[in-house]
Amino acid sequence: MPAGRAFAAALSVAAAATPAFASGFALREASPGSVGRAFAGEGAIADTAATIWYNPAGMTQLEGFTATAGVHLLFVQSSQRDLGSTRTVPGLPAPVATGGGNGGNPFHPVVIVPTLYGSMQLTDRLWAGLGVNAPFGLVVDYDDGWFGRYDSSRSVVKTYNVQPSLAWKLDDRFSIGGGVSIQYIEADLQNALPNLSPLLADGAARVKGDDISLGWNIGGRFESGPVAVGLHYRSQVKHRLKGQFSVGGLLGPLSGSNGEQDARAPITLPDSLSASAVFTAGARTRLLAGWEWTNWSVFDAIRIQTVNGAPISTSPQNYKDSMSLHLGGEQDLSDRWTVRAGFATDSTPTVDAWRTSRVPDGDRAWLTAGASWKVSDSLEARFSYAHVFVTTEQLDREDDFYTGSPAAIASRLRSENRGNVDMIGADLTVRF
Repeated sequence: MPAGRAFAAALSVAAAATPAFASGFALREASPGSVGRAFAGEGAIADTAATIWYNPAGMTQLEGFTATAGVHLLFVQSSQRDLGSTRTVPGLPAPVATGGGNGGNPFHPVVIVPTLYGSMQLTDRLWAGLGVNAPFGLVVDYDDGWFGRYDSSRSVVKTYNVQPSLAWKLDDRFSIGGGVSIQYIEADLQNALPNLSPLLADGAARVKGDDISLGWNIGGRFESGPVAVGLHYRSQVKHRLKGQFSVGGLLGPLSGSNGEQDARAPITLPDSLSASAVFTAGARTRLLAGWEWTNWSVFDAIRIQTVNGAPISTSPQNYKDSMSLHLGGEQDLSDRWTVRAGFATDSTPTVDAWRTSRVPDGDRAWLTAGASWKVSDSLEARFSYAHVFVTTEQLDREDDFYTGSPAAIASRLRSENRGNVDMIGADLTVRF
């Protein structure tokens, strides 16, 4: 087969298996101390500088200078069970078992997610702030030779978001705020490629790229008596990743596809809308709630292009919009100590017919707890813990290799994924 066609076919397969390229796994962990209340009411309570991310209008509740720095530690357990994965062999009438191990736990033993926010009151009505966090990210690395290797072997997606923000206090009850997101994304995605015979070692495909793009967000906060509410919208960020696609290890008639070329991939990270509320039920008790919609349906396909914009491959992904609900409560035990707890539900954007081992995700339910210690009037430490239950999901997807040639091969991944997450968070807030 012509080298160009084989190369494009291999690229098409890699694209079909890379929803993590667009960071289909969002990181909610933007405020470590707030894990304890399951992120409920974050756009309304505005008790730390993390409000810059959840709703910058909340900065008007922070006097003087406030800085909040923290870190999440995520302990992810994930396992795969082969339910009969197969591949075809040119010239054989029936597919054969793909074979291979179970891939192990593809997540790192500890996933670290840091955050940093700072807010400064400029006048009695104007505030400025800056936030730094990682809103999307994924590192999934399976053992060599696992049964799903033609779908994915390694996926690394990282984003870094810097958000300068302003907030304006219109009166004692209403504030508005907004910011600009300066967002960097990098991706490194790999999967195996089948050679003609299953007795031969696999080839490999790899795509790497990065980009910097801009987004924006705007929010409002209203307070009346014991009730405060917040509404916040965060825009899409339209990236155009630039990098290389490479193929290696193909043998015999497929060897002409080995090589590397520059490639581009326009990727849109979704916009979101959130609503938050906090009810002060007495001098020491607060009840919190939150809701968020994320427009994941904008991620309908992965489109790989040449540097001149000519299409190389288009692979449908068909993500669905997701929603989350957050409920929490806080109780001040004394002037120094506060305890909190929360519950949240969070639906996955992945769809059964298109789910991939690059994003071994399911619907999630959170149970959380935490505490705060006011060391002094200017220093507060918050600690939190969460256990995240992830629903068991099955994968049944077919990827085609070298389509339209005598070497055409189909790989069918049939598996079951189980997982859960334990999370520890801590942050420090300084005020002066």
